Amino acid sequence: MTNNNSKIQIMSNSSQLALRGGLPACTVDWPMWPVFDGTERRLLLETLNSGKWWFGEKVRQFEADFSTFQGARFSVSCTNGTAAIEMALKGLGVVEGDEVIVPPYSFIATASAVAMVGAIPVFADIDPETLCLDPADVERKITPRTKAIIPVHVAGYIADMPRLGAIAQQHNLQIMEDAAHAWGSQWEGRGAGVLGRCGTFSFQVSKNITAGEGGILVTDDEALADLCRSYTHCGRRKHSAWYDHDYLGSNLRLTEFQAAVLLAQLTRAEEQLLRRQANAALIDKALSGVAGLRLLKPEPRMTRRSYHMYIFRLDEALLGTSRDRFIEALNAEGVPASKGWYRPLYRNGIFQQGATGAAHAITAPFAGKGISYADVNCPVCEQVCRDVVWLPQNVLLAEEAGILALAAAIQKVAARAHELS
Repeated sequence: MTNNNSKIQIMSNSSQLALRGGLPACTVDWPMWPVFDGTERRLLLETLNSGKWWFGEKVRQFEADFSTFQGARFSVSCTNGTAAIEMALKGLGVVEGDEVIVPPYSFIATASAVAMVGAIPVFADIDPETLCLDPADVERKITPRTKAIIPVHVAGYIADMPRLGAIAQQHNLQIMEDAAHAWGSQWEGRGAGVLGRCGTFSFQVSKNITAGEGGILVTDDEALADLCRSYTHCGRRKHSAWYDHDYLGSNLRLTEFQAAVLLAQLTRAEEQLLRRQANAALIDKALSGVAGLRLLKPEPRMTRRSYHMYIFRLDEALLGTSRDRFIEALNAEGVPASKGWYRPLYRNGIFQQGATGAAHAITAPFAGKGISYADVNCPVCEQVCRDVVWLPQNVLLAEEAGILALAAAIQKVAARAHELS
């Protein structure tokens, strides 16, 4: 591998940037996504022919199989990852006026689901080396109204759950993991999602396991699982009559067609996870020590990592160019890089304008509640949004030659970044 990496370095230093008229360093046909084969077709056709299109055996089988995959006792499936977060918060007893601490570096659902249950998202900054919640800032943000903490396992990198767990225990708070990127990730052998009270996952089309849409909650708490299932099932309790609705609920049930696809997806999830890990290790080795690039901190307690994305940061001053220009150059070289979440969640309009004017469930959910996000500032997240680079998960399913070509292209752009100004 050392010889290969040396060759990559020589290649990357000997060619002109594609953005300046040179040849692209990375001419790879990246693996398609989603991946599917005859297994999906067979299970979908079985479902179609069965006439049982909802509330059937395939949903129950997928929940059982996913529980095994994550090392959880119970799973409750639902329509999507956003609904899973909302379901979890309701199951944990988060109500109107409660505060829930969330990271600003995430998809909007992490915070919007909090608002959907009438609670108040409170933003704590992230760790610059992991991009996950910073436990020290979480502790600073706790008030008498704080009810829960939602760590997000960004790109499958598990947040510091031992420290967050100790803080939660000290202050009598609940932890609900947003594990939408962390199928298969483990901390000291324990699966993401069962490191707190519960965890939620997404099966949206970009995710490592997908049915186009879908979500699931995992937990070791049977009572919580039953309560959450009731919420997805129109408020029906376990074993209740069909028209008995003892609790307040919604209809968030996964369909048999989604479960059929997810069962098929799960059969190859382990193999794909191992390939992503191996290819990420190749990229780590190739990029380690490259001037101007900052890789995420290795975490030996994280025994498996799903790598929903490969992420690194840039030192723009050292490189002599901006992140956006660097990505433009990578794209020209054939690397499908992007800037990802380009602003902290609290800078979205729903937080900046959602407390003004007449109260409205959609346009102004915080109006009249004495809440303002105008002065919220999480400096680490602000900087990360300016300097981070994402590589999508399907890239990590490529053959080794493609990964080495990708690494060569990144090295090439880093070495000649000063030419981009």
